Amino acid sequence: MDFEESAEERAFRAEVRAWLDAHARRREPGEDPEEFFFAAGHEPGAEAEFVARSKEWQRTLFEHGWAGITWPREWGGRGGAGWQQRIFNEEQARYAVSAGVFAVGIGMVGPTIIAWGTDEQQRRFLPAMLRGDHIWCQLFSEPGAGSDLAGLRTRAERDGDEWVVNGQKVWTSGAHFSDWGLLLARSNWDAPKHRGITAFLVDMHSPGVEVRPLRQITGIAHFNEVFLTDVRVPDSHRLGPVDGGWRVAQTMLANERVLIGGGGARTGFGEIVELARRAGTAGDPLVRQELARCYTRLQVLKWLGWRARSRAGGGLGPEASVLKLAASLRQAADGDLVLALQRAAGMLAGADAHDDGRWQQQFLSQWSSRIGGGTEQIQRNVIGERVLGLPPDVRVDKDVPFRDVAG
Repeated sequence: MDFEESAEERAFRAEVRAWLDAHARRREPGEDPEEFFFAAGHEPGAEAEFVARSKEWQRTLFEHGWAGITWPREWGGRGGAGWQQRIFNEEQARYAVSAGVFAVGIGMVGPTIIAWGTDEQQRRFLPAMLRGDHIWCQLFSEPGAGSDLAGLRTRAERDGDEWVVNGQKVWTSGAHFSDWGLLLARSNWDAPKHRGITAFLVDMHSPGVEVRPLRQITGIAHFNEVFLTDVRVPDSHRLGPVDGGWRVAQTMLANERVLIGGGGARTGFGEIVELARRAGTAGDPLVRQELARCYTRLQVLKWLGWRARSRAGGGLGPEASVLKLAASLRQAADGDLVLALQRAAGMLAGADAHDDGRWQQQFLSQWSSRIGGGTEQIQRNVIGERVLGLPPDVRVDKDVPFRDVAG
């Protein structure tokens, strides 16, 4: 890969920067427009205001042709290349704007509908996503089906032109303000677990859908439990073939891994160095070594993201899992580092801590991204089996009808 930008790339970056200067405000030092998702202490109504601001910014992007840069033009995108999206993301991160509530929809569900959806589904859902009309969530994990996602037990039973869904999902990001969700459900209990799952596009306002927020260690409720009781879903909202939902899920998970791994760090390296200076630890030789490692991690992650995005148009490969694992390891190491830089003050929180406890919140919130999209152990399995060709884990239930496995 050539790391020097071409004349075309430099011209595009200048175009992006000029447009952002005209439509957004530059971030102040220490300001984090995505902080709402990760910090506690917000006033009542703050979440609704944050969602409204995100919708307004997403509509602005759409109206000026910057939403869905790599999406086909017929669905409201720009029909551009992955390098253009990367440059836009890098530049947008410098401004006090956020469209994070659309990350699941535009970054994960949208590409999955492009890959698996009918013409009618693509016409109905894709432009609305880019306009900011609909917020989406991912209805995958269950209390008994996390890392072993194929062990899910939410049931979908055919009833004429509809499906009746019963079950429970958990750790669903943003479900409490989402309009739609991409759901995986068990449609065939007599097939092996990977071959009896079907994917659906579910209206989150349907009768029988109950969302219960889960308060996290950070003090906010970003995740949710979702209970589905006799929820009726039209067959026209089925995504992909009956009992073929596992392949649909793999498309979505690959995009989730690139989204998490390639989204860039919420905190720039310069901000971490500045924290070390203010904490009085920047002169410590051991600290300087750790800062060098921090810089190296961020650069490697950036280059992995470039590589993954450069081949996204031809289908995501093993880069998705390599990128996700690298991002998880970075979050673990940098989470420890920002607290260690503060020495004993790292044990403080809120107004007593540096920057009102922003760094402590960053440490505590790392787990959502490290677990989401598949844990580090899952990514190592994927890399070992599908990249390195190592012998797979022993799976005694792989070819057994799920009814027998479920007991």
